[in-house]
Amino acid sequence: MFFVTYLRRELRRRMRQAIVIALGLALGVGLVVTVAAASAGVKKAESGVLSALYGVGTDVTVTGAAPGPPQPGSESNNDQNNYGLQAGSNGQTEICYSSGKCINAAGKTIDQLTASYSGIGESKVAEAARLHGVTAAAGGISLTDDTTTFGQSSSSLPQSNSFTLDGVDTAKTSLGPLSSASLTSGHSFTAADADADVAVVDSGYATSKNLKVGSVLTIAGIKFTVVGIVRQAQASSPPDVYVPLARAQALSLYAGSLNGGVTTIYVAAASAADIPAVSKEISRLLPGTTVTTEASLASEVTGSVSSAARLAGDLGRWLAVLVLIAAFAVACLLTMVAVARRVAEFGTLKAIGWRTWRIVAQVLGESVAMGIAGAAAGVGLGLAGAAIISAVAPSLSAMVPGPSGGFSLAAGQAVGPGPGGGVPHGPGAATSRVVAVPLHPSVSVGVIVLAVILAVAGGLLAGSFGSWRIARLRPADALSRVA
Repeated sequence: MFFVTYLRRELRRRMRQAIVIALGLALGVGLVVTVAAASAGVKKAESGVLSALYGVGTDVTVTGAAPGPPQPGSESNNDQNNYGLQAGSNGQTEICYSSGKCINAAGKTIDQLTASYSGIGESKVAEAARLHGVTAAAGGISLTDDTTTFGQSSSSLPQSNSFTLDGVDTAKTSLGPLSSASLTSGHSFTAADADADVAVVDSGYATSKNLKVGSVLTIAGIKFTVVGIVRQAQASSPPDVYVPLARAQALSLYAGSLNGGVTTIYVAAASAADIPAVSKEISRLLPGTTVTTEASLASEVTGSVSSAARLAGDLGRWLAVLVLIAAFAVACLLTMVAVARRVAEFGTLKAIGWRTWRIVAQVLGESVAMGIAGAAAGVGLGLAGAAIISAVAPSLSAMVPGPSGGFSLAAGQAVGPGPGGGVPHGPGAATSRVVAVPLHPSVSVGVIVLAVILAVAGGLLAGSFGSWRIARLRPADALSRVA
């Protein structure tokens, strides 16, 4: 009890010095908390971008190579993906197929279905699922449906409508593009939908096309009934339409190069530690494909979100360390000065029977009390700093890679007044997109505990320097300074 009374009296008697030491520790701890909060916010934002791109439950994604040019042949469903436009001798626009046949475009509609990637044999999905360290694998297909309707006269501009389409394994919806989607109306796929002409539509596309549950969507001449509307994160650039994998495989015959296979394999690893080994095994199993993990995808994400992550991780960390060192140094120097001023007091205590360890414990107790006060103030400053960052910091941006597009044989041609003028059709090459990422700094319990430990450690360090000086003090020398 006397220990607490003496400690409180001494801190009150040297209130100004105690406040200075506590504030010094608080500034250092507050900066650490603020930097940690900002860094956690950036990491959370970066993780949100990656999870939106990658999908929950998927550890490794395998995609086929970029699709090559379709082979020339006779006019067929495949020929819809292999055509160009030219001005005929009568001035009318003509559709010319790779087979060499040209027809008048007036009133015609071309439904062009192209694959984003080359095909992978469906048997490879089962082989990937049997690899060591793999718990599940599911196939998928990425297609683009591009419909062009030509007017009756040459002066009429053609009307185009394009949407992206993904085939989903209805037995494994926890893997692949639908895994991170949230249902807004209707229902998602069930195992019974495997061969049904049903579709799930992204909420953004549904709004733009006035689609709802029960609406009918035509894909390559086949009518699909919308059974559900889902919402995906902005960064994921989700497909517009999802259909059962078996139906997408049937539609892919129009794309010409898949032969009923898949374009993507989604793989779930047994643990995070198995992902590198699984990636290597898949690369050996499927040479020529692209194997992507969240770690490799992170290196492709650029923009202010990655810059902020580096800034918070490097500059912020070192700045916090330097400020902590300065705060600890100030606390140590002030404590040493305080001990020097109390030499006569400590000498008197030793003369009346106090042992050195008891005096040392008293000084350490005072320092720890100032450290706790600094921790409380520092946590408050850190929370305030995080709130300020959240209020004034602009949204970060991330440039994320887009999917590869299809190939058009007519690429390189141009519409012109004479014969041979053409226009490319198809989704185009791979693109990147910029998404806005809000920054929300967060302070975890672990960071608060770390702040308290750092402040108390600073107080103990300062008290240790003072105690070292007390341990060397002889009572006779101390009493000689008593007035």
